Amino acid sequence: MSQVSMFSSGQEFANLFVSSDLLHHSWFTISDLRNHPYLNNPILVKVYPYHSNGAIVAFVSSPTCTLQKEMVSSEDLEGSQSPFQFISTKRNPHFSVNKAAITLFASLLNELSALKEQLGSFSPLIITGVSLGGSVASLFTLWLLKDNNNKRPTCITFGSPLLGDSGLQQAISERPSWNSSFLHVVSNHDPIPRSLISPTNAFAGSIPQSCIYNPFGMFLLCSDSDCSCFEEPESVLDIMMEMNLNSQHQDNRFLAFDYEQVLERLKHRVIFNDASQLFHFSMDQLQAGIDLQLEAIGIGGQTSNMNPLRTKVKKRVEESFAKKRNAIDPGKKLNKMKEAMAWLEWYMKVTLNEGGYVDSYKRSDFRGRDAVKSRQEIVKHQRILNRYWKAKVAEVEEMPQSKKAAFRTRWLYSGTNYRRMVEPLDIAEYYMKSGNTDYVNLGRSEHYKKLEEWRIEDNPSGSGNDRRKSVCLTEDSCFWAYVEEAIINSKRLREGSLEEKENAREYLVNFGEYVINMIRSYSVSSEIFHPHSSFMKWWKDYRQDILSCLSSLPLAFYMENGDYQSYA
Repeated sequence: MSQVSMFSSGQEFANLFVSSDLLHHSWFTISDLRNHPYLNNPILVKVYPYHSNGAIVAFVSSPTCTLQKEMVSSEDLEGSQSPFQFISTKRNPHFSVNKAAITLFASLLNELSALKEQLGSFSPLIITGVSLGGSVASLFTLWLLKDNNNKRPTCITFGSPLLGDSGLQQAISERPSWNSSFLHVVSNHDPIPRSLISPTNAFAGSIPQSCIYNPFGMFLLCSDSDCSCFEEPESVLDIMMEMNLNSQHQDNRFLAFDYEQVLERLKHRVIFNDASQLFHFSMDQLQAGIDLQLEAIGIGGQTSNMNPLRTKVKKRVEESFAKKRNAIDPGKKLNKMKEAMAWLEWYMKVTLNEGGYVDSYKRSDFRGRDAVKSRQEIVKHQRILNRYWKAKVAEVEEMPQSKKAAFRTRWLYSGTNYRRMVEPLDIAEYYMKSGNTDYVNLGRSEHYKKLEEWRIEDNPSGSGNDRRKSVCLTEDSCFWAYVEEAIINSKRLREGSLEEKENAREYLVNFGEYVINMIRSYSVSSEIFHPHSSFMKWWKDYRQDILSCLSSLPLAFYMENGDYQSYA
């Protein structure tokens, strides 16, 4: 297999951002808002028009604000701070955010609630802020992202301190569309963005991870002469710590750092850029690109092979590249699963004359050409489908509620077909093991329960009330488990104790009502009436016992009159 060439595109992204008007327009709104009187307000917010139908929402905090390292946990967010509980996921149930930032956000909540209702018609929508105002801009953007799945805002912060811990960073990273909505502009002369980063970030094992600030989104890091973009959170932390070591400025006051000159200088450099930065193609092209990125922000790259930062950044870029390369389009994966389903559909057809695919699978005596190979293929594709749908259901369970609804629209039809076709095979496997009983309560996988639950929620009234033809796949994927339990209870009715016989009789009454209702609604496949099926075997083997005490059952009349022969 040929080696895949990798390149670092951080400088290309940086040049794209700097040469556009987006950063300049955002900074203009901040500069204008800084000239407004703060009065008694610790933070100001204002909406500015942008192009024909867009808007920029700017946040600026008062110069009197001081940065505090203290965080507040999502478990402690109450009242006006509670809008952010939706960020939690099953994988990352807890997170922490900077206390000063969440307090400022809470002070604006009434104003932001009204503003949120007005912003739906604007496109594009830019949220921006500087210093602690940038942190509030990030919080407001997250709040908007909760309800804007299709039209997402873009958040651009200037000199903003890190907002939260690893729980926040990981919860946002789980939603790539959220993570890509954030761009943080940081100058190596601005101490505020680095003020919450300390050497303890490099030694996470010595203190609780929840106490460490972690970045999310993309960072545009700038020096006097150049800039570059970085995405990997660990690399951003390492680079900003290196900036701290090289800086003489350590101050927790919100100094009025001016990004206008930085932006103008960088835009001029992009326009008049020459080829002086080109590197030799004999070099490792990925490493060369990273070296140029590090040199661009003034912390050295190519100058020393001993620099551990350059190798760490390269390794993280490679890991990120591999992760993205392996993240196949979900639609393509679903198509691969359809191929596996096609194998099972074929199996259903070729076993029609042997009692149906469920009983053929259970008996392990599938006959015909290449029988062993064919059965191995069926088992293999059964396993492939189970792995895929278990992972897919687990993935959806970790999504916020709005994302689950989207899943139902796109995937639930396929998930329902899978459940109805594959679960009966799992049931057959379950009862092939001696002593196994009560599959529904003791053996059923949670992912089947969830798929069935979502199907019912999607269509509470069910289907087939006016159906006049039997379905190809029995709608209740647990049907064959109930048949197996009917066989077990029929044995107890014949041989069990008085208590076992009474319980068995009750089960068989309920089972009979269940089956006749399924038949009347044409909700079971006609294969259940094949002479070699488990259902017909149950009826033939225990017919006398059933009729002796359950002769009044509608199912008994149906079977005795031979009505099932015309069911299909």
